[in-house]
Amino acid sequence: MLDWSFPPALWEAVGLTLRLAAVSSLVLLVIGVPLAQWLNTSRMRGAILIETLVSLPIVLPPTVIGFYLLLLMSPQQPLGAAWVSVFGQPLPFSFTGLVIGSVIYSLPFAVQPFQQAFRSIKPSMVESALALGLTPRQTFWSIVMPLSKHGLLTGVSLSFAHTMGEFGVVLMLGGSIPGQTRVASIALYDEAQKLNYPTAHAYAIVLLAISFAILVGIAFLQRRQRVGLLT
Repeated sequence: MLDWSFPPALWEAVGLTLRLAAVSSLVLLVIGVPLAQWLNTSRMRGAILIETLVSLPIVLPPTVIGFYLLLLMSPQQPLGAAWVSVFGQPLPFSFTGLVIGSVIYSLPFAVQPFQQAFRSIKPSMVESALALGLTPRQTFWSIVMPLSKHGLLTGVSLSFAHTMGEFGVVLMLGGSIPGQTRVASIALYDEAQKLNYPTAHAYAIVLLAISFAILVGIAFLQRRQRVGLLT
């Protein structure tokens, strides 16, 4: 029988992971909804390129994303230097840096379900709303958004779960600073490297339980969405 150990550092790392996932998912909801709608409706030639860039994290190794973000956020680069001049501290190895990296890495896991949810709305419903005198913006917020709620929740849940399991990006951008950047996946790796398997098992089982609960919720939302489309 495994003698799992649940030290205070475990809950600190899990709490930081949950906070990172929650903040990243909220940011993804705010920027992902208008981006998904624009990608669905835009006729610009560059829209295909932007959609490809949004989807790139699905196939690009996380360490590649983390490496280039680390360079971009460096105080030696314009973006990093501007951040330091305004806030007085560098972006790498900070919680804010982790949020930026997580948002970029999980962007397709939010935007693609949002796009699918918007596409599932019958065009006749949108056309009817416009014919009744609603503006495109009013139609989007009063018709499209309410009917897309299950798809939106699925996208938020997927991005939350994806952030929970991040490793390469957060390792490159944040390292393993307790209480600041040492999320649960990094802590699990550290404990395994030290051959401290009881504590590593504890991290793994907590992450497994949270991930399982999120996936059950996503499956429930997707089933509700399918039922809604059939009715």
